[in-house]
Amino acid sequence: MSRLSLFASALALSAATAAHAQQALPTINIGAHRPARPTHVAAPARPQQPRATSPVAAVSRPVAAPAPVSDGPKPPPLTAASESFFTGKQVNSLPFTRPAEALEIVPGLVVSQHSGDGKANQYFLRGFNLDHGTDMALYLDGVPLNMRTNGHAQGYADSNFLIPELLAYVLARKGPYDAQDGDFSSAGSIYLQYKDKIDKGFFALTGGSFAYGRALAVAPYKDFAGGSAYGAVEAQYYNGPWERGDNLRRINSVLRWSRGTEADGASVTFMGYANKWYSTDQIPERAVYSGLKSLWGTLDATDGGATSRFSLSARWSETSGDHSTRVEAYAVRSTLELLNNFTYFLAHPDLGDQFRQFDYRTMIGANAQHGIRWDSFGLPVETLIGLQTRYDDIRLGLQDSIRRQPYDAIRNDAVGEGSVGLWTDTTVRWAPWLKTVAGGRFDYYAASVNSIQTLWDAPKFTASTGLAAFLWTGPFNSGTRDAAIFSPKASIILGPWEKTEFFANYGEGMHSTDARGAVQRFSTSELSESDGFVPVARIPLLVKSRGAELGLRTKYIEGLDSSVAFFWLNLDSENQFVGDEGTTTFGRPSRRYGVEIANHYKPASWITFDGDVSLVQARFRGVDQQQALAWIDLLSPEAFPYGTYLGNAPGNYLINSPSIVAMGGLELGEATGWFGALKYRYFGRRPLTEDGYLTSPATGTFNARLGYRWEDGWKLQLDAFNIFNSRSDQITYGYGSLLPSDALYAQCLAGVAPGSVCGVGVMDRHFKPVEPPAVRVTLGGPLPAF
Repeated sequence: MSRLSLFASALALSAATAAHAQQALPTINIGAHRPARPTHVAAPARPQQPRATSPVAAVSRPVAAPAPVSDGPKPPPLTAASESFFTGKQVNSLPFTRPAEALEIVPGLVVSQHSGDGKANQYFLRGFNLDHGTDMALYLDGVPLNMRTNGHAQGYADSNFLIPELLAYVLARKGPYDAQDGDFSSAGSIYLQYKDKIDKGFFALTGGSFAYGRALAVAPYKDFAGGSAYGAVEAQYYNGPWERGDNLRRINSVLRWSRGTEADGASVTFMGYANKWYSTDQIPERAVYSGLKSLWGTLDATDGGATSRFSLSARWSETSGDHSTRVEAYAVRSTLELLNNFTYFLAHPDLGDQFRQFDYRTMIGANAQHGIRWDSFGLPVETLIGLQTRYDDIRLGLQDSIRRQPYDAIRNDAVGEGSVGLWTDTTVRWAPWLKTVAGGRFDYYAASVNSIQTLWDAPKFTASTGLAAFLWTGPFNSGTRDAAIFSPKASIILGPWEKTEFFANYGEGMHSTDARGAVQRFSTSELSESDGFVPVARIPLLVKSRGAELGLRTKYIEGLDSSVAFFWLNLDSENQFVGDEGTTTFGRPSRRYGVEIANHYKPASWITFDGDVSLVQARFRGVDQQQALAWIDLLSPEAFPYGTYLGNAPGNYLINSPSIVAMGGLELGEATGWFGALKYRYFGRRPLTEDGYLTSPATGTFNARLGYRWEDGWKLQLDAFNIFNSRSDQITYGYGSLLPSDALYAQCLAGVAPGSVCGVGVMDRHFKPVEPPAVRVTLGGPLPAF
């Protein structure tokens, strides 16, 4: 592991630095809860939660859909060097600890967790701290997983209900180059497709360290209602190594009916999922080093959450001659409640800083596309035309709470948000060695926000007169907003020559922002010095991105599939909803550029190697004027001795942006007999503050698998995780917090320390450690078909 870590670190040194100055864009508060303070003083920062339109229709273009074959589905024609396709068998061949980690088969993608295994994962890709899904679009069976205007984070994408054993394939596209990719797809899009048919039923029982237990049963129903069907039921329990056990209880189910094939047939799918848990969130380093808390401890044992998701989706497709059509429709009902405390006693020294977020929504949508093959002056041409529409009916809010009991409603809103996307692209084969794809998409979004915050629920403050005041901004922060955006796309594919193809891609994309920030008029976090409301600037509902890529794919060496891609990506704004604050940060523009190298080598039927590395430089563009003003306050003579200015200087580092990600995998074995696997994941150091004063450690972990498969379908498998006992972090943040044991706590309580210092707290690294070595044993076997 040390050699690999040194190698990854050496690669990281090759990234050059660059930053470009521009005018800073404003920060828009839409629901933070903080004591009143002058408008130019930075609010105490909670961690920016470390931050994918065509769903499966995009995965399987009607005229080139992946069709089941004896060795699994075939990929559609790939139009970029960074595009990748994996069968369900490949996804499940390497060991992973939680369902979403199965997605790490996508080169350069890191999936982590900081708040219990019921909360959406943290994603990192191409120099993005994607939070819980912003700028990476996720789809399952044509249904978008990203939640816009979400109670916790814009683009929140919970994939904990994924059952990896049911996957038929995964298609991953990076960058905004494909016309079928719309909202949240600037960094990439990942399309997950469940199997239409299960030939043989099976069950799996897993038990392991830290009270882990999982049961899965999948039963096929043949000749059912003119087609075939299957049902899957999964239950899981997990406590984890934490002093306050997660007590995670998860139940999951899938019922699917289908007939025909994905390109010419139909399917109907029901999914049901519920999860409830406690969570040990990140803790400050100073609490561990001082002995106040153990590495596995928590500072609020009542943190946790509950979520549920129920969906019904259908697909119909038909291929006839040179024409093909595909239509998908879906309805989803989801609920989410989260209770977190990341700053401890910073905002509320007496009650603590726990807060409750909730999101109850009904989502309906449809996707349709039609493909035509035709000739133009003897050249083969393929044209695709698509329509995507979606509507979200949302009830969401943010409340202060103590031990899970809410008391102040910072935000309480009913939101309706709808969108329509029209897209088309045309592929022309100009010569056997030259193909072009050109197209674009038009997106229209409309949102209505109705605040239902009452006067008595509003936050209470003490005004400058000493009298009680209510920060009741609800009636003034309602409204409607709409926006439209056009995104052109183009790709050139050259080759193949000597089993090698070259790709050039350009595209413009976009991400939507939280609708509440787009209609807001007044800050919900602070009063002015005259005890009045603080006006805020509204933010755009849609934000543009632009990217390009040059690369190649080659199979020149027998059995080796390699790709290299050089890319850059600009965003007009690093727009991220900080759900833990209830604010939308309409940040500065940003730029990323880098290189990705991926290799898949299968020299023999019984051995497979995978190795990839991603090197990225990511920087803000422009000057953070608001942070500069706050930093100047911290440099004043009365504030300077406290040292709070360290880590708060304005800078151009993109927070929690990884400069290097590497993965290596080894799979051994045939369909029966002994089998095994190794997986190494390296996640490089990251800046935790804009000035780079605080940084995270690098993280490298090894997982291993050993097992035996019998010809009659039985299987015994042993998985081991973090086998070299890495003591690094799953995830790390840099921000200010306050503990009763801090000297600053008493000084702020007594009014001795300056308000600007008390508003920030003690700057520190806050981390969640990598879980200690663990093992899990799985026994699986056949189930009869009905």
